[in-house]
Formats: sequence, C-alpha cells, structure tokens
Amino acid sequence: MHLLLYIPWWIKEIFVAGFQVAWAGFRPDAGYDPVVVRYPLRVTTEWQIFWFTTSITTTPSTLSLGLRAPEHEGDPHILLVQAAFGSDPVEVFKSLADMEERMAPHVKSIDHGVPGQGSATTLDPKFYEYPIDRKEKTR
Repeated sequence: MHLLLYIPWWIKEIFVAGFQVAWAGFRPDAGYDPVVVRYPLRVTTEWQIFWFTTSITTTPSTLSLGLRAPEHEGDPHILLVQAAFGSDPVEVFKSLADMEERMAPHVKSIDHGVPGQGSATTLDPKFYEYPIDRKEKTR
C-alpha cells in the first residue's frame, strides 16, 4: 500500500527538485554548496537499498555515491550521498530520512542518532564533509 503513496510523492519530488536546480542555474549565486554525507541506513534488504539509492540518484541535485559495509556487527550500512545544495547537512539528513520512511514506513522507529531518525538535532562532523574547501569557494 505504501508504494501507492510513495511513487506519486517521489515523482513530485523529482519535478520540484528539477525546477529548483533549473532556477538556481539562472541566479548569479546559484547556492551550490556540495556536501558528501554518510547516511546510516535503516533499510536492510538488497531490494530496499536498491530502490532507496535509485530514488536518491533520480532526484536532481543528489547522487548516491556508494555503500559501506558495517564496521562492527549490528552497525548499519553507510550510504554515501552527494547533495549539491548541502549548506545545511542536518537538512540533507532529514530529507534522506523522510524519503527512507516514505519508502519503507517500518523503519520509522529505528534511530541511529542522526537528525531525521529520532530526536537528534545536531550532526557529528564525522557524518559529512565538503569536497570543496569553503575558503576557496569565497575567493
């Protein structure tokens, strides 16, 4: 049943993000601030991971870069995601968590301690990095 709700929502997100990217391209300061985040997955099956990463990649301005195996037993897989508009990594995490919950509602109660997955409001810097030095960007 949730797929009947997820697919139309996902299509809407593709169009909304596409218009945002197109509009940003016409502005002198497009607002691009690419960030790479390390998102701890709550979905676990290969099928769920495939659809989640596909959903991210088909949404303009985001890209699934890779999947990291858990370091310790019981830890989640880590999904590397690049977001072109990543000036606020907390919002990127919240957006990813929202997409994951819409795709697989059963994950809502799983919390790996990052924003969007529970009560966390701050993000440890180990979960994100800016590939472009911000000092260089202001030059």
